Amino acid sequence: MKKIKVHLDKKVQTSYDIVIGSGIRDRIGLMIMKDFQKARCVVITDSNVSTLHGRAFLEEMKALGLSVELVEFPAGEQSKNMATMLSVIKKLFDLGVDRNSLLIALGGGVVGDMTGFMASIYMRSVPYIQIPTTLLAQVDSSIGGKTAVDLPDGKNLLGTFYQPKAVFIDTAFLETLPDQEYKNGVAEIIKYGIIDSAEFFDAQEAGAEALKKRDPAQLLRLVEQSCRIKKGFVEIDEKDTGIRHVLNFGHTIGHAIEAESDFRVPHGYAVALGMIAISRICEKKYDLSKSERERIERLIAAFDLPTSIPADISTEGIMLRLQGDKKKKDGKVQFVLIKNIGKPFWNGGVDRELLVKTLEGMRS
Repeated sequence: MKKIKVHLDKKVQTSYDIVIGSGIRDRIGLMIMKDFQKARCVVITDSNVSTLHGRAFLEEMKALGLSVELVEFPAGEQSKNMATMLSVIKKLFDLGVDRNSLLIALGGGVVGDMTGFMASIYMRSVPYIQIPTTLLAQVDSSIGGKTAVDLPDGKNLLGTFYQPKAVFIDTAFLETLPDQEYKNGVAEIIKYGIIDSAEFFDAQEAGAEALKKRDPAQLLRLVEQSCRIKKGFVEIDEKDTGIRHVLNFGHTIGHAIEAESDFRVPHGYAVALGMIAISRICEKKYDLSKSERERIERLIAAFDLPTSIPADISTEGIMLRLQGDKKKKDGKVQFVLIKNIGKPFWNGGVDRELLVKTLEGMRS
C-alpha cells in the first residue's frame, strides 16, 4: 500500500490520507475502525455498485464489529439531483444518523459527489470517507473535497467544498468496471499528462497497451501518479480560485457537451472531446505545435475515446451551455489552454468565432 498525505492550510483536522493499493478491501474496514470504531456508519452507494460490492463490503464491516447500514439510490448521472439527495437524507434521518455518525461513499463520481454534499449539509456537517470504485473517481473526483449535484441548467451547479476524512483506493475494484466507465477514467489520466509534464505523457504513450489491458502494475503506477498531481493542486488552491483551474483542461467544453447531450455522452468521453477542441484552438492561436496536437488526438483515439462531436448535439446548444459555466469571470468563460504538453495556462476567454469554427470542424 502507498499513502499520500493531502496537507490543507497546515490544518491537521482537515488534512487527510489517500491510501492506494491493489486487493486491500479487507484492510479498509480495519483502517476505518481505527478512527471510527464507535461511530454509526452508513455506506451510501448506487444500485450497480450495491450488487457488485456493497452487500459484501457491508458484511465485512459488520464482521469487524462496526455498526453499519447501507443506503442505495438508482445508478446514473440522472440521479445526481436534489430530489435523489433529499430522499437519501430522509433515509439517514430515519436510521437515526447524527453528527457522531460516519458516511462512507462507495462508488463512482456520482456517489462520491452526492455523499460529500450530504455530509457537508446534514445536521451542519458529519464526517465522510471516500472509497471510489471507478477509475474516474479514483484519479479525480474522490480527491479535493468538491461536492455537488446537477441542476437542469448544467453539471455541479449546486455544491460545497468539504474534505473527506480519508480516501481509500483499491484498484481491484476496477476488475468489474465496464469498458465505457474504464475509458472515462483513462480520459482523466490523459488530462494529467497534458497539464503536468511531458514525461508523464510520454509514459502514458509508452504504456498505452498495458493500460488498455488493465495491467495491474501499470494501473497502480498511473493511479498513484494522478493522485499525486491532483493533491498538489488541491494543497495550493483548495477552493479552486486560482491555479487549481488547470485541472479543468478539457472540462469547460466537456461539461457543456455532456449537459447538452442530456448526459448521453459520458463525462470522460465529453472531456476527451473538450481536450481535442482546446488543443486545436491552441494550435491555431497559441503556438501549440501540430505534432503535439496530433499526439494528444492520437493517444485519445488509441483508447477508443471519441474524436468527433455527435451530429445531434448542436454547436449553438453547446455555446449556450458554456454561458452558464460557473467559472465565468467578468462575463467571460475561462478556458484552460496549453503552450506545449506539460505547460498549461488560462486566459480571459476564447474568440467566439474561433470556438464555433472549431466545434463545427469536429462534427461526425
